[in-house]
Amino acid sequence: MSLVLVIDDEPGIRSVLHDILTDEGYSVISAEDGIEGLALLRENPVDLVILDVWLPNMGGIDVLKQIKEEYSDLEVIVISGHANIDMAVKAVKLGAFDFIEKPLSLDRLLTICRNAFQLEELRRENTNLKRSLFIEDEIIGESPGIKKVRERIRQSAASDAKVLILGDNGTGKELVAREIHRQSSRASGPFVEVNCAAIPDTLIESELFGHEKGAFTGAVSRRKGKFESADGGTLFLDEIADMSLNAQAKVLRVIQEQLFQRVGGEVQISVNVRLLAATNKDIQAEIRAGRFREDLFFRLNVVPVHVPSLRDRLDDLPLLVEYFMRRYAADDPAGTVRHFSNEAMQVLQKYLWPGNIRELKNFIERINIMSDEESISAETALYYLGEQQVAPAHTDLRDYLDLRLNEAKELFEKWFLETKLQECGYNISQTAGNLGIYPSNLHSKIKKYSIEIKK
Repeated sequence: MSLVLVIDDEPGIRSVLHDILTDEGYSVISAEDGIEGLALLRENPVDLVILDVWLPNMGGIDVLKQIKEEYSDLEVIVISGHANIDMAVKAVKLGAFDFIEKPLSLDRLLTICRNAFQLEELRRENTNLKRSLFIEDEIIGESPGIKKVRERIRQSAASDAKVLILGDNGTGKELVAREIHRQSSRASGPFVEVNCAAIPDTLIESELFGHEKGAFTGAVSRRKGKFESADGGTLFLDEIADMSLNAQAKVLRVIQEQLFQRVGGEVQISVNVRLLAATNKDIQAEIRAGRFREDLFFRLNVVPVHVPSLRDRLDDLPLLVEYFMRRYAADDPAGTVRHFSNEAMQVLQKYLWPGNIRELKNFIERINIMSDEESISAETALYYLGEQQVAPAHTDLRDYLDLRLNEAKELFEKWFLETKLQECGYNISQTAGNLGIYPSNLHSKIKKYSIEIKK
């Protein structure tokens, strides 16, 4: 239910507005001057303000300036007498939604209120549409791993259970989260994503819970956090394992109590949010290392979903290639859907795809822009992948039979290290972490086997 704040020094007008707005289904609170009105505004989630221009103690124009400074998106309807029309026009220039003259036309006032709320709804829809742009809306594939992911989505979507989505970068964890939201009873509500890895530790609390004006340097106005923005919908915490232990404790408290405070605030805020989380890290290893709270893991891991890497579902590659080729053909004025030759498809299937679906999508887009071939050749595929990055076919074990034990071990170790380095984009620290060895140890082996590090 929308909350309207009426600020007017005349008891009769406050009473009439309270009655008519309540009859229309709005909640109403009122104040007799600007100082009291601003205090109520800071304590209540107001959706619309009706403000008299002429007020004691603090003029309506000054109140409007304060409101717009602290709550820039909050709409204000100004009430003015005939002698104050110039002031009302000035108020509109300062950001008021509209003004209405005294004596009040209640029909006109209700129409302006409805228009203000419709504008707010349009803003909300526009925000949701912007968030959904360029997001893939289908989970493509028939491999066992993808079928299992679809089944987990179907089983969990109807409930409000928390879901922890695991998988490498680029596998489609956000797509899984959006599909859970789409199939849920919250589909008409907001889907709000937070990339925990992209937010500095000093700002994560403000980003999640919001802040009050003056809470810290740079907090020039009150701001809602992601939890409030997701009220009635779904909040997706991506890369949650990159969140600091302090922020993890705050999130755990919200999950347990369903209450939080804005940074610098004292009012307890309650929201109705479904929580989804994702990470590309080995969460159990993070817990053992003391970097992730085990109690938070248990809270989030109600329904675990593992999204397989592309190299583990190569049977889906032809379907994915066709899907992206058709998608980018839609941008071609001729609308021609091109295809990969059998030889080119074999090249793609030998590639390790360290960037997973995201890398495949970018590669297909690049091919559609840069190549004019109707049937993409193996040479073209190699050229745009980078020939040196295509993995050699797996060595037949019989190739090792004529070698001595140490020779066979070293040959395999070199191939294994080259493969893992390629998967990690030749990032030494990440590769060493995945292998469970120190970077200095990996550097020694790279030097020993004369492994070329590609940039």
